[in-house]
Amino acid sequence: MGYVVFHMQKTRGTDSGTSAHIERKVKPSNADEERTHLNRRLVEYHDGVQTRTQAIQHRLETAGLTRKVGKNQVRAIRIMLSGSPEDMQRIVREGRLDEWCADNMKYLAATFGKENIVSVDLHLDETSPHIHATLVPIITTERKRKKQEERAIKRYRMKSATRPRLCADEVMSRVKLKGYQDTYAEAMSKYGLKRGIEGSEARHVDTQQFYREVKAMTDTLKADVTELQKQKETTREELNRAKKEVHTERLKGAATTAATNIAESVGAMFGSNKVKTLERENIALLREVATHAETIETLQAKIQAMQADHSRELAAIQTQHTTETANLTKQHEKEVSLLKAVISKAVNWFPYFREMIRMENVCHKIGFGDEQTATLIKGKPLEYSGELYSEEHDYKFPVERVTAQITPDPTNKRKLQLNIDKAPFKEWCREKFEILRQTFQHPTSRRNHKAVKL
Repeated sequence: MGYVVFHMQKTRGTDSGTSAHIERKVKPSNADEERTHLNRRLVEYHDGVQTRTQAIQHRLETAGLTRKVGKNQVRAIRIMLSGSPEDMQRIVREGRLDEWCADNMKYLAATFGKENIVSVDLHLDETSPHIHATLVPIITTERKRKKQEERAIKRYRMKSATRPRLCADEVMSRVKLKGYQDTYAEAMSKYGLKRGIEGSEARHVDTQQFYREVKAMTDTLKADVTELQKQKETTREELNRAKKEVHTERLKGAATTAATNIAESVGAMFGSNKVKTLERENIALLREVATHAETIETLQAKIQAMQADHSRELAAIQTQHTTETANLTKQHEKEVSLLKAVISKAVNWFPYFREMIRMENVCHKIGFGDEQTATLIKGKPLEYSGELYSEEHDYKFPVERVTAQITPDPTNKRKLQLNIDKAPFKEWCREKFEILRQTFQHPTSRRNHKAVKL
């Protein structure tokens, strides 16, 4: 039994970077571009709203706020909803993904208010299916006040306790965050998912942060190895120098011994105290040389131990990386195989499936928006005013109140064609371009030099 994933994060300003990621205006390295077309928008925007950033601003402008939104105030909260990777893949295989999405939409609306959920997108082009939801924290509960504020309210005027206000702190209080984990796990229990371990120190780390940490660790290990190499060279130089010093000290010791023998002979004859002083100095020098040699041996052993530790750590990281890469590769291959099977079934069950995808691209190139394209793909007529782009003529034709519709190609029943005022689009463009060309070749008045509306 896997775990649910429910992650919330405050955001300030327009949050355009996250909007670009969610809407795939910027393609992340961990996303498969061949599966990006499978992503879905689960909440339709209001009229005139085309992006997630605009949806956030639209909610703020229409919520009835009486206070001006501060420049650094939290305007939206990002919510990511998912589950353990293997469980999410199981939900897809069982054909329950749509049901899972519907239950998530019900939970978001019941918990935060349907009108506050301004954007919900399902991503299927990454390793695990997941939902990105955007919450504008508009609440109507009474604000907690200090005693001074309560006295001021009583003395002057009473404000409505239920007027709308923007407050992310109350939505993301410690008690409520814990409650979200409990209630979301309860809502997802029907899919074999449960709440994460309460009190766990595990924290959400996105893909980019994970790779940054791995790179930083690798760079640190490389720096440590380089430093060890420098220490090794330095130690080797010190060892050579110490050997020379020991050799020199041995020569000195031999000379001292010879001098001592001579001094003893002389001392025996003259009884001098200088001989004993030379003996003591000689013994002290020999001890100092021995201590220096032991220090060199200790340093060499320490360097070898450090090199061994770093080699083990580097090998462990490389092994972990290789294992994770192999697991991701296998999972990707399974997803690709599953996607190919789904596409194959769709092609067999729906003869116009490939044509509908082709016509979607054609509509977007010509200049139709997502909602207009969806209407045309359904075979419904669409009244349109604006510009229509012809790739053949590399020209945008301005139009007013033309009727566009996708119908079966009369010459090939397996294909679809786009019609403008019941004429195939290419023929319509050629006719309008010919009219435009003749207009500019044979001007009859100053009006002919102006833009011609078709």
